[in-house]
Amino acid sequence: MTASLVERILARDLRAIARAISKIENDAPDANEILKALFAHTGQGLTIGVTGAPGAGKSSLVDKLALHYRALGKLVGIIAVDPSSPFSGGAILGDRIRMQTLANDPGVFIRSMATRGNLGGLARATVDAVAVLDAAGYDRTLVETVGVGQDEVDIVKAADVSVVVLVPGMGDDIQAIKAGIMEIGDIFVINKAEREGVERTERELIALLEMSEQSNEKGGWRPSIVRTVATQNKGIVEFAEAIENFAAFRRGQPASLEKRASVAQNRIIELLREHLLRRALDEALAPGQLPELAAQVALRRRDPYSIVEEIAGKIRIVQAATPNLLPEP
Repeated sequence: MTASLVERILARDLRAIARAISKIENDAPDANEILKALFAHTGQGLTIGVTGAPGAGKSSLVDKLALHYRALGKLVGIIAVDPSSPFSGGAILGDRIRMQTLANDPGVFIRSMATRGNLGGLARATVDAVAVLDAAGYDRTLVETVGVGQDEVDIVKAADVSVVVLVPGMGDDIQAIKAGIMEIGDIFVINKAEREGVERTERELIALLEMSEQSNEKGGWRPSIVRTVATQNKGIVEFAEAIENFAAFRRGQPASLEKRASVAQNRIIELLREHLLRRALDEALAPGQLPELAAQVALRRRDPYSIVEEIAGKIRIVQAATPNLLPEP
């Protein structure tokens, strides 16, 4: 069953791709097997993360950029990370409402994913969904995050190119500093550039980039600043060129391998943390026990530190079944 689904994904069967992403989101028993089989086929496409404050026009920008890539004959995947519904846990904005032009294009795959309470704006399964689209042969995968602010830096974990979208007159320069996204932006887009104050926003952005010494941190790359008016399709070509220029620059830099290794290390730690947490909840706690322990902590009858120590002490570590992953001394 898994092998058949993998073969269909590699053949770019849209239903198989959608089904695999659903399995990943729902943490189905065979989700990991699917990802294991697909991993060798990844690494060919380019992932572009688009982040920024709410109302910056990220959806319009992604829509126009996707149309530009389609005009060049490239296959495009779009993952729109939406706020979670408090009732169903699912995405509440709806991808096809915002991107109706692309919805019927067979060369475009669009998927909304819910943050499920993750303040970083990226669903837990977003990185794996990107891997599925990469393995399916999509040349460009655009990941649009929900603009939640402080933890938007999580976009780095899924993106080869990080794009920060700002808007004149909305105080986005201050927000950028607060969110820490000045350090992650490879390209800065000033959208809605027809508005008054665009020159001031650009000057302040240049000053902030100089202060953060981005060029040293990114191996000599000075982040591009592009003006766009997405609703009028202005600046999209320049935006796409900036993306391709950074991708070409990054491929020729030793720092590129270092970044991929850092992303891979973080991914291993995240998966290990998730695996151990699930194991702790399954093995050390009886059904309904966690809410009881939480209530005791809330009433100050017990402290959370002792509870965690007890839970950790109940996890069975089977040494014989664990291969030695560390090199011999």
